Amino acid sequence: MEEQVILVDTKDNSIGKMNKLEAHQKGLLHRAISIFIFNSNGEMLLQKRALHKYHTPGLWSNSACSHPRANEFTKQAAERRLKEEMGISCDLYFSFSFLYKASFENGLIENELDHVFIGFSDDKPMFNPSEVCDYKYAYTEELLKEIKDTPEQFTPWFKICLNKVLESQYYLQKNALIA
Repeated sequence: MEEQVILVDTKDNSIGKMNKLEAHQKGLLHRAISIFIFNSNGEMLLQKRALHKYHTPGLWSNSACSHPRANEFTKQAAERRLKEEMGISCDLYFSFSFLYKASFENGLIENELDHVFIGFSDDKPMFNPSEVCDYKYAYTEELLKEIKDTPEQFTPWFKICLNKVLESQYYLQKNALIA
């Protein structure tokens, strides 16, 4: 687990470091990563966040997410966290970045410049129970219906960037090969 986050401006220039919890208490913009893994059937790997997480515990989200360490490239951080959280290693492709801000019932605020990576793997997840309490694979249509019917069961950043992931060149190219 990362203890510090990299504070950034809206152009992703580093402007300092701060304790992760303090950054979330103050709602300061910081760098983050999100990873989306798809299998050869076109299903997305979702994780259910561990129940002891200090925000969004027990919610479904993308395959892995976290914050890069100081002097760590975002792709390196994405590869590291996918392995640490889900026990999977695969090629990851940078897709896009986006800004988002979300407040939680416990007073914490996510304010992130999130770098999104996409990968493809049929490896069976061996998740880390300190990070994840469950996982599942879902087809896009089923997932979109589930989010529409029960949005409170999903993390805010996942709901914000999912459609952009599904429109990304890597996802579309891979899906064209599956069809």
